Amino acid sequence: MTIRPLFQNRTDAGRQLAVHLERYADRSDVIVLALPRGGVPVAFEVARTLHAPLDVFIVRKLGVPGHEELAMGAIATGNVRVINDDVVEMLGIDQKEIDAVAAQEQKEMNRREREYRGDRPSPAVDGRIAILVDDGLATGSTMRAAVIALRQLHPRRIVVATPAASAETCDEFREEVDEIVCAATPRPFYSVGAWYEDFAQTTDSEVHDLLERAGSHSGPATAGREMAR
Repeated sequence: MTIRPLFQNRTDAGRQLAVHLERYADRSDVIVLALPRGGVPVAFEVARTLHAPLDVFIVRKLGVPGHEELAMGAIATGNVRVINDDVVEMLGIDQKEIDAVAAQEQKEMNRREREYRGDRPSPAVDGRIAILVDDGLATGSTMRAAVIALRQLHPRRIVVATPAASAETCDEFREEVDEIVCAATPRPFYSVGAWYEDFAQTTDSEVHDLLERAGSHSGPATAGREMAR
């Protein structure tokens, strides 16, 4: 079966996704949070369209040893760990293996915090509408960890937004967040990358550049930063 991509690249995906979020444009209480690295180019286009500030929310997938592309869970800032029990039980993965992978991913998560944010403080989300963006949702474990961690920061509303997701995962999130926006839910889903013509890995330098560009012209939503302090 030949798959016809829905998006040229992450920039195109972000522009298409932004159309579904236009009701949040020009609001001082909105902030767009990207899951790096792949979510950043998508979220940059969303933030630019909405005239909202952009920041990153760091999460790391816990890949199955030897089959790292398969997620057995994820970790996020705030000592949050989400485990995909179905995968763990099916493959007989023990706690020691999970802890070892989590410790390694924690190091990378700490590095990314320093690389992307530098001396800037974590984004102020208390009382705001937080739009969490990634380039796609397959099992949703990484996004689920982000949602749990973000909720600890007391946003008024959590919106999960993605260009492409499996229909099942999209439906599951309806029970977990205030709003889920999936621009496309193709069946069968296959994988996130299948729906992109260009799904090349986003680099750290690209993430840094996009965050710098977003910070230099965040528009009227800058006032929301002051309000949330």
